Amino acid sequence: MNVPADLKYTKDHEWVKVDGDIATIGITDFAQGELGDIVYVEIETEGETLDAEEVFGSIEAVKTVSDLFMPIGGEVTEINEEIESNPEVINSDAYGQGWLIKVKISDSSELDGLLSADAYQELIG
Repeated sequence: MNVPADLKYTKDHEWVKVDGDIATIGITDFAQGELGDIVYVEIETEGETLDAEEVFGSIEAVKTVSDLFMPIGGEVTEINEEIESNPEVINSDAYGQGWLIKVKISDSSELDGLLSADAYQELIG
């Protein structure tokens, strides 16, 4: 199971990469494995400011549809256009080309509430 040490994680199986005041967010390798073949991603929140835990979109796999939750509050500044036409890239490259959104962070102290790679590894066993 791939759990990069330089990222933060949520109990909802999302990862966060911080670069200044911008956070890139995606789903973890564990999550894509549990979902199976991803066939559709719907994110229509670009330009919106959302709080932590609010739904920013949904992801559809052959088996199920799951909501996507904001790990931290902020303004959704960019949506990965690649996943609209090629959602299966999330299965093959969850931490790279399969990122979902970029967010301008509202309150950087919220990052302290996210899981480290070690803590996330313990969560998923």
